[in-house]
Amino acid sequence: MNTTWRATRPGPDEFAPFYAGYIARVPDSDIIATMDSQIGETSKFLRSLPESVGDHRYAPEKWSIREVIGHMADAERVFTYRALRFSRADETPVEGFDENSYVANASFNRRSLDDLTGEFEHLRKASVHLFGSLDESAMTKRGVANGVEISVRALAFILAGHERHHIEILRTRYL
Repeated sequence: MNTTWRATRPGPDEFAPFYAGYIARVPDSDIIATMDSQIGETSKFLRSLPESVGDHRYAPEKWSIREVIGHMADAERVFTYRALRFSRADETPVEGFDENSYVANASFNRRSLDDLTGEFEHLRKASVHLFGSLDESAMTKRGVANGVEISVRALAFILAGHERHHIEILRTRYL
């Protein structure tokens, strides 16, 4: 089976300009393999963090490390749900979500880093399974999310880039 299309980056007409930075963080390679490899890399990094740093914030109004990991899990759910709907040709527009409100109402700081990391691992594995099950036709389907047309392929690249973005922030600003 030819899967070279999996390395085809989404064009600028497949996503809102806001997401360009996330997509730019993703290497030119099979997006499913990239997402899959992130599971081990991210888990290893997050599991290396001592529980004692979980509540750390690099500035007063910024999320704690636990909240960053929880946000990554929330975003994984939201963007994968969008990909599922659009890949199944559901034309119903999907509203945006307020990540700050989600974090404020999630109680991530009551959970252990290990638990949050495990949740993210499971969600990413499910995302890899979903995207891995899609063919080229499904990956190029589009839907409207937050008032902007977006492709399923772009959602996969956004997820991979979103993860890289937050891991880089944890490494550079938090630790």
